[in-house]
Amino acid sequence: MSACELYSQFTRVWIPDPDEVWRSAEIVKDYKEGEKVLHLKFEDETIQEYPVDLKTNQLPFLRNPDILVGENDLTALSYLHEPAVLHNLKVRFLESNHIYTYCGIVLVAINPYEQLPIYGQDVIYAYSGQNMGDIDPHIFAVAEEAYKQMARDEKNQSIIVSGESGAGKTVSAKYAMRYFATVGGSASETNIEEKVLASSPIMEAIGNAKTTRNDNSSRFGKYIQIGFDKRHHIIGANMRTYLLEKSRVVFQADEERNYHIFYQLCAAASLPEFKELALTCAEDFFYVSQGRDTSIEGVDDAEDFEKTRQAFTLLGVRESHQISIFKIIASILHLGNVEIQAERDGDSCSISSQDEHLMNFCRLLGVEHSQMEHWLCHRKLVTTSETYVKTMSLQQVVNARNALAKHIYAQLFNWIVGHVNKALHTALKQHSFIGVLDIYGFETFEVNSFEQFCINYANEKLQQQFNWHVFKLEQEEYMKEQIPWTLIDFYDNQPCIDLIEAKLGILDLLDEECKVPKGTDQNWSQKLYDRHSSSQHFQKPRMSNMSFIVLHFADKVEYHSDGFLEKNRDTVYEEQINILKASKFSLVADLFQDEKDTVPATSSGKGASSKVSVRSARPPMKVANKEHKKTVGHQFRTSLTLLMETLNATTPHYVRCIKPNDEKLPFHFDPKRAVQQLRACGVLETIRISAAGYPSRWTYHDFFNRYRVLIKKRELSNTDKKAICKNVLESLIKDPDAFQFGRTKIFFRAGQVAYLEKLRADKVRAATIMIQKTVRGWLQKVKYRRLRGVTLTLQRYTRGYLARRLAEHLRKTKAAIVIQKQYRMQRVRQAYKRIYRATVTIQAFTRGMFVRRAYHQILLEHKATRIQTHARGWMARRRFLQFRRAAIVIQCAFRRLKARQELKALKIEARSAQHLKRLNVGMENKVVQLQRKIDDQNKEFRSLTEQLSTVTSAHNMEVEKLKKELIKYQQSQGGDDSHRLSLQEEIESLRAELQKAHSEKKILQDIHTQEKDELTKRVLDLEQENAFLKDEKEMLNNQILCQSKDELAQNSVKETLLMKKELEEERSRYQNLVKEYSRLEQSYDNLHDEMTIIRQSPGHRRNPSNQSSLESDSNYPSVSTSEIGDTEDAIQQVEEMGLEKAAMDMSVFLKLQKRVRELEQERKKLQTQLEKKEQQENKKVQVVETKNGIDSDQDADLAYNSLKEPNINARTSWPNSEKHVDQEDAIEAYHGVCQTNRLLEAQLQAQSREHEEEMESLKSQIETLKEEMDKQQQTFCQTLLLSPEAQVEFGVQQEISRLTNENLDLKELVEKLEKNEKKLKKQLKIYMKKVQDLEAAQALAQSERRRNELTRQVTVQRKEKDFQGMLEYYKEDEPLLIRNLVTDLKPQTLSGTVPCLPAYILYMCLRHADYINDDIKVHSLLTSTINGIKKVLKKHNEDFEMTSFWLSNTCRLLHCLKQYSGDEGFMTQNTPKQNEHCLKNFDLTEYRQVLSDLSIQIYQQLIKIAEGMLQPMIVSAMLENESIQGLSGVKSTGYRKRSSSMVDGDNSYSLDSIIRQMNSFHSVMCDQGLDPEIIQQVFKQLFYMINAVALNNLLLRKDVCSWSTGMQLRYNISQLEEWLRGKNLHQSGAAETMEPLIHAAQLLQLKKKTPEDAEAICTLCTSLSTQQIVKILNLYTPVNEFEERVTVAFIRTIQAQLQDRNDPQQLLLDFKHMFPVLFPFNPSSLTMDSIHIPAVLNLEFLNEV
Repeated sequence: MSACELYSQFTRVWIPDPDEVWRSAEIVKDYKEGEKVLHLKFEDETIQEYPVDLKTNQLPFLRNPDILVGENDLTALSYLHEPAVLHNLKVRFLESNHIYTYCGIVLVAINPYEQLPIYGQDVIYAYSGQNMGDIDPHIFAVAEEAYKQMARDEKNQSIIVSGESGAGKTVSAKYAMRYFATVGGSASETNIEEKVLASSPIMEAIGNAKTTRNDNSSRFGKYIQIGFDKRHHIIGANMRTYLLEKSRVVFQADEERNYHIFYQLCAAASLPEFKELALTCAEDFFYVSQGRDTSIEGVDDAEDFEKTRQAFTLLGVRESHQISIFKIIASILHLGNVEIQAERDGDSCSISSQDEHLMNFCRLLGVEHSQMEHWLCHRKLVTTSETYVKTMSLQQVVNARNALAKHIYAQLFNWIVGHVNKALHTALKQHSFIGVLDIYGFETFEVNSFEQFCINYANEKLQQQFNWHVFKLEQEEYMKEQIPWTLIDFYDNQPCIDLIEAKLGILDLLDEECKVPKGTDQNWSQKLYDRHSSSQHFQKPRMSNMSFIVLHFADKVEYHSDGFLEKNRDTVYEEQINILKASKFSLVADLFQDEKDTVPATSSGKGASSKVSVRSARPPMKVANKEHKKTVGHQFRTSLTLLMETLNATTPHYVRCIKPNDEKLPFHFDPKRAVQQLRACGVLETIRISAAGYPSRWTYHDFFNRYRVLIKKRELSNTDKKAICKNVLESLIKDPDAFQFGRTKIFFRAGQVAYLEKLRADKVRAATIMIQKTVRGWLQKVKYRRLRGVTLTLQRYTRGYLARRLAEHLRKTKAAIVIQKQYRMQRVRQAYKRIYRATVTIQAFTRGMFVRRAYHQILLEHKATRIQTHARGWMARRRFLQFRRAAIVIQCAFRRLKARQELKALKIEARSAQHLKRLNVGMENKVVQLQRKIDDQNKEFRSLTEQLSTVTSAHNMEVEKLKKELIKYQQSQGGDDSHRLSLQEEIESLRAELQKAHSEKKILQDIHTQEKDELTKRVLDLEQENAFLKDEKEMLNNQILCQSKDELAQNSVKETLLMKKELEEERSRYQNLVKEYSRLEQSYDNLHDEMTIIRQSPGHRRNPSNQSSLESDSNYPSVSTSEIGDTEDAIQQVEEMGLEKAAMDMSVFLKLQKRVRELEQERKKLQTQLEKKEQQENKKVQVVETKNGIDSDQDADLAYNSLKEPNINARTSWPNSEKHVDQEDAIEAYHGVCQTNRLLEAQLQAQSREHEEEMESLKSQIETLKEEMDKQQQTFCQTLLLSPEAQVEFGVQQEISRLTNENLDLKELVEKLEKNEKKLKKQLKIYMKKVQDLEAAQALAQSERRRNELTRQVTVQRKEKDFQGMLEYYKEDEPLLIRNLVTDLKPQTLSGTVPCLPAYILYMCLRHADYINDDIKVHSLLTSTINGIKKVLKKHNEDFEMTSFWLSNTCRLLHCLKQYSGDEGFMTQNTPKQNEHCLKNFDLTEYRQVLSDLSIQIYQQLIKIAEGMLQPMIVSAMLENESIQGLSGVKSTGYRKRSSSMVDGDNSYSLDSIIRQMNSFHSVMCDQGLDPEIIQQVFKQLFYMINAVALNNLLLRKDVCSWSTGMQLRYNISQLEEWLRGKNLHQSGAAETMEPLIHAAQLLQLKKKTPEDAEAICTLCTSLSTQQIVKILNLYTPVNEFEERVTVAFIRTIQAQLQDRNDPQQLLLDFKHMFPVLFPFNPSSLTMDSIHIPAVLNLEFLNEV
């Protein structure tokens, strides 16, 4: 296209302006080739002739059409140049208050200097899972893109945040990390994401400071790597820091501050734990008061310090280390206040030995005062022959002191960073990571030094990497779309980088000059001039020999070389460091130990755990000289090289922060400052690269919809839209290079879209003119005919009116003459009367005035006399008071003299020795008492030791005695008599025990009868009391009925509403707890699975196979140990009390702490027992192996032969020894003896084990006593060192802690006794019930026996029983029952049968267990059923049909337990037959609660599955799909979507997809017999989710906020409401949940111009908050050029009218909110005996009863 076509009349252009940078103008006359001027008209209607250079033919930049202004992505603009970018950012920032804008792959973030509500949890969830570009630009969108690419591509990511100070880099990085912590929260309970976020306040405190540009400026760069595992959960993090600004520690400019931690520490100096720091307010210290302003408006340093301490604690920094850190920081403040005095010669100086600040410095760091005082003023010079100690001048000493302070702070900073990294480190294997780089932007000041040089060097490297990445992405896009790609030139800053870092570059020459002994900054500057004067990026200033200029990519910067060498060397005198190394504090000494790592700014946090190996994109630089490794420049270059290697190995994402103004004004835009930063941060370079190719990209579908007005009618007959687009473009744009046809998109050169928009506007304008011409002609004709008829009518009526008016005039004239005559007479008479009355009044007032004047004269004379009297009296009194005051002064002086004399005498007496002795009498007594206490404890210890020795000796003697008895017993032969005697004794003992049992039974029976009598008496009392209460209730009812019925009705309605509200809230809280419980249970199951996997791995033991996994379920009633119960009660107490009370209740905390200690001791005991058992088993195995060789038959033969030997003398001692002994009898006798020996041996071993256990327990008691004694001795020694007051206080504290522990022990004992009492009462009730049942059974048996005796002669025929609705099964068949009926059951199996059949079968089995009174069977069946249902739901956690099936069955089982519980409230609808099926023996109320909780969990899982299936459809179906064809045909596509964030494939859904899915849900739930009330609640929840997701996307997307979207949305909602009515669900409240979306659609369709429109919007949109209304109005986008944008004034009017609303601050709806579910009681009409069990269930083992 030629310039004549583009620069025609009404075209708008951009003109350079010194104030606004760029100014908009309109061409008023067509431009022709060769003209020297361009005729322009500015927006203020001024005319100007803009000169055109004919040589270069440089015409002004063209302005984009209004429809493209305000785009989300700058690269979507048709004309890509600087003024278009600046104007688009300005419009979005000022008019729409949007601070984020995309520029290709870059997110441009403008600092609003105001807190915006766009960073809450709801916004995070809204961006989670979305593609970058689908919704409004945001830092969360960039973070989500990085997270998604890491998960999808398994490649490490980086987010590079840059910008100048005050632009908001730190805040952006913080929000990105918060997003990762929320979306990728740790799967374990380590809360690593909280630690990652907790590192921010620490790093801000020690690394951020107030500058003139920013109140919270980061004075260092940092790169945080957040590590993720294979499931993309955060497992750890690592931080690297770069170039801390150490000079700020000792110097701050005006209106600036030092690092925040100094002021925070001074603000907290009054705390008791910081008294030893000797700090006062910040104004008293030189190092923090040079900026003259030590506070920041709106910042509380004391509160921030508390947050810093909490962050230290969360990251595991011990309290002692925290105190040490604060001591080091306080010592730096004291070091700055050390007074240095210059000597007369001027070459030396000194420090007073009594300098308070130096003493505090040495005390806090634990160093020698004399050495530090000496080496602060002296330095050591070492030569080859000897060593000199040289004095230093005042300036040298000050420099050395400042260098020491900077070095201490830098070392402390590195230590804290290292400790943070340790806290964030994890032992788990890191699968991938996302790095967040928060680094300084390009800087240029009036005076630029070494820090600015390093910062700009880093930005040069980052800019080079950025250019390559942008170029690479553009190339990938063209290759993907199969577009011919020609290489384009872009700015390469490699020459500038070589100037800085190459061999003999600026840094190399700086290190070389630092090596020279007498190197100076001037010599270094001269070397730079000589070496690099020919470089195109290096210049020498004309007027200076101490400066040099570097031409960076953003601007040319002049650096002053003064101080470069000193800052590069970073010299600290070795003698001072050696003193600090010898500190008595370990932390201080560790800070200054020599490090082997030459790069302290980095840390090896990545390690070998990362999957990706980091390699450089280009070979690293060779170090020029190895001796220069310690220089700051070399360290920075090395760390920067490592950073670039890491970034090159990751996929980068860029955030460029812009500072809109220097005054920190909210939403104020300075174009000059903004354009400077846009040039410096690379945004315009991105625009330039995009503009060099094909920046505008349209899909074929969008292009066809937008420009179909340019297509001829005959071409529309073609069905191929791609071919139509090609034909149209080739006919409209003659230049074939101006566009390219890709695979899915059309690519346009810059300006082509604007040209197409111009053609479209011309076509639409011509059609509009034709329509207007015809309509206006028709209107004029109609108007003429109407005017002619009206004129004739007017003439007729006018003539009649004139005649009537003349007659009336004549009549009125005659009447007027009569009126005038009467009026004139009356007026003269009234004038006379008025004069008369005035004369009389004047006379009266005059006479009165004279009388009053005389009276006032007399009154004044009287008052003067009274004043004189009082004045003379006052003067006399004053004279008297003066005399009396003088006398009192003399008396006071005399008394003061006497008092001073008496005080002097008392002081002399106080210094005497007798007085000191009287003071120390109490102290000696205390020492003697403590010594006696120690002696008593020693005596007690000795007595315990003696007791132990006596017990040991007694045990040994007893063992010897038993051995001797055993030997005697074996040798003796009179065993039969003793055996018989022992048997008789045993019989006697058994008889005694039997008698004792009878007596105990009798006692129990007596107690039972007593308690029974008491209970009957109590029942009678309760009945009487109940009757009394009934009477009282009737009386109260009568009184209430007497009151006014209207008031009662109103109060009842109010109370009912209040109760309903409270019930809903309570139900919601309870169901949230159930949801949290299920989540914790799920996490427990996951951990349990991991533990089983670990145990099954080699080297670990497996659990015994008989241990059931069902034991882990603790949500139904079961018996637990008292110890676990105690801990659970304590935890439950903490949960019930709430955070505030729990934090204050120290007793609960101490109780838990004590319980933890006890559990630790028990664990140790069990471990020792386990080791002993293993040793015993090993010994047994060895013994068994040795004995295996001997056969048992040989043992028997040997025993028989030994018994037959004649030389055994034992035979003579038996009474029956002469008789012959058979071989079998002898063998039996031998076996008996062996068994007896084994019993004795077992008893002996048991006694020995008991003795050993007693020994071990005594030893442990002795050890604990020893530890207590050591502690008491330590405390005693410590108390001796304290002052008397401190001793008393310490003793009181010890006593308080002892009493607290005793109190806790007693409280625990009381709780245990109460629990045992409850347990015994419960057992007693159970036994009483069993006794009653037993008595009833005995009575029934006796009656039957009698009946049988009576009818014994009669034969009875057995009658076949009917089915009673009970199912019997054996206990061993229970797992099979659960497997067939729960675990392996498919819902399709029971299609066509009775709904909820498993629930009925389970209840019939329960009923039989209740019938036979088997509580164990009931408990086991219910527990197994619940666990089986949970297992099925866990396995099928994404199956809607299975979840719905078990929700209906669980609810039906719950209804059955209620319907047949025997409670009258649930039996109102039962038939007599159904009442026979009620439970007889057990009350299953607790299990009903458990089933109710299970139903809630299943319902929540059902909703989660349904939402997961519906959520991907909502946005496409409700907002994007064309439900009404042709409405969105004029919609413009705003931005191009990134290829990296999009997955190939069409994911569009229509409204029919949602309706089909909901039809499927409805049919499944109805077929499975789910209660209708629950179905209504399900759809109410789903409709709320549809409303929330659609509205949230509407609030975050500019492209859908249009009139046509409102129309489509309203149509879609009406279709959903029609579906609800068709399914008879309109009473469910689902339609009411859609009201916010309905109001949003109406807001998009309403007029938005006049105040009346604003009032209509405020009246109509009641379901939307003020924030949501304003957001939609800001996002509203006209779909064509004939619509107007919503003006800022209109939005302000809306805000003014809505300011009285009390709306929530939340912008987005919580789409995860879940309404509390209610399960209404729904009894079944079926009877149990009518239910048939199908054979397909394989339940043949069930017997019908």
